[in-house]
Amino acid sequence: MQFDRKILVETIKRLLRREATPHLQKIVNKAHGADLSVVFHSLSLSHQKKLFSMIEDIEQKGILFSELDEDIFLDLVEDMNIDEMVEILEAMPTDDIADLIGKMPEAMSSAILERMQKEGSEEVEGLLRYEDDTAGGIMIPDFIALKEDTTAKEAIESLQKEYQDVEMPFYLYVVDEYGKLVGVSSLRQLVVVPPETPLKNFMTTDVISVHTYMDQEEVAKIVARYDILAVPVVDETNRLVGIVTVDDVIDIFRREATEDILKMAGAGEEFVETKSILKSTRIRLPWLFASCIGGIIAFYIIERFEGSLNRFIYLAAFIPVIMGMGGNIGTQSSTIVVRGLATGRLHLRDFGSVVIKELAIGFILGLVYGMLIGFVAQMQYSSKMLALSVGLAVISSMSIAALIGSLMPMIFARINIDPAVATGPFVTTAIDIISIFFYFQIATILLGI
Repeated sequence: MQFDRKILVETIKRLLRREATPHLQKIVNKAHGADLSVVFHSLSLSHQKKLFSMIEDIEQKGILFSELDEDIFLDLVEDMNIDEMVEILEAMPTDDIADLIGKMPEAMSSAILERMQKEGSEEVEGLLRYEDDTAGGIMIPDFIALKEDTTAKEAIESLQKEYQDVEMPFYLYVVDEYGKLVGVSSLRQLVVVPPETPLKNFMTTDVISVHTYMDQEEVAKIVARYDILAVPVVDETNRLVGIVTVDDVIDIFRREATEDILKMAGAGEEFVETKSILKSTRIRLPWLFASCIGGIIAFYIIERFEGSLNRFIYLAAFIPVIMGMGGNIGTQSSTIVVRGLATGRLHLRDFGSVVIKELAIGFILGLVYGMLIGFVAQMQYSSKMLALSVGLAVISSMSIAALIGSLMPMIFARINIDPAVATGPFVTTAIDIISIFFYFQIATILLGI
């Protein structure tokens, strides 16, 4: 049953306070595991364990496991009986099992793999050989694969008898005698042809596939680009070893978007709202170091022009707006470029055109706001040279900020570093330093300081 998540959280919290166990048990067993995972984020460990013990459906327990953040999951299963863990995991898809086992301490994961049924544990261990963020690490090893001489009638019979447990039977894959991928057929194609037609006569031979080592983000882009429900995964010899389905792709986009947003904010790359104060502080501390260094450099630049500030104290009044306008447009440019690279709308071959375009936009916006802020300076202090200094400083700050904001993510992407890291404190710090320097340099020349 689907619940409004906000109402569900408040209801469960209220019932826990009242210790209304019968009502609580009824709601918990009607709620979907994915909805319960949201509730767990706002509960203490003791309440989490109490709620978990009330869930009767093994499959819902598995769904809950797969939706929980890593820290919450590990705390929840720390003292759990191994046999109970195995029972829950065996009811889950193999790729989800591998993902969870990969998060566990080695002693626990080894004990679980030993207890699992031989076939299931072999599949999981096969997935664990691949990196977590590759096609091999996220693929499902359960798929429908038949020989090319199989008739449509035989294929349908196989679906009814041998492939009933396949998680998402979107497509039927065709392989040769060595298990190499040679074609694909949709289930619709299978039922509209005459029963005796062999698969090789109507299968599509131009198959879109990915290799086991391909990055998960690239896999997700391929599924989205070609509008398919699943993509086959092949090894170095083109042997079919698994599939990545659209539900996995949605999870990838969600995780990657979350990581990029957190990196852009300089807050690490994982959710921190469920972590302890100490751990959250430790995650954010190094990211802010760049801002700290940048502030110190800006301080020395301002100190260098201390004499100018003493003679023209009103110069200090425009520092916040010049730095702020530069920082804002720099962040805008960085966000646009990072999003374009992440979604595949921008490519490294667009380097020159992207940077020139953002520089032009920065200059035009700088011209508009430079005139506006310069006009305010003229009205307030009746000094044409001050107004010109402020206006030129705004133009310089916004133009260079747009240039840096677009340039850094493209450079990072070119040297195979996640471009999202360039949009955090690094960009804003660099812009602050440059804005201050240009402002005082321009003011020194025009005001004759």
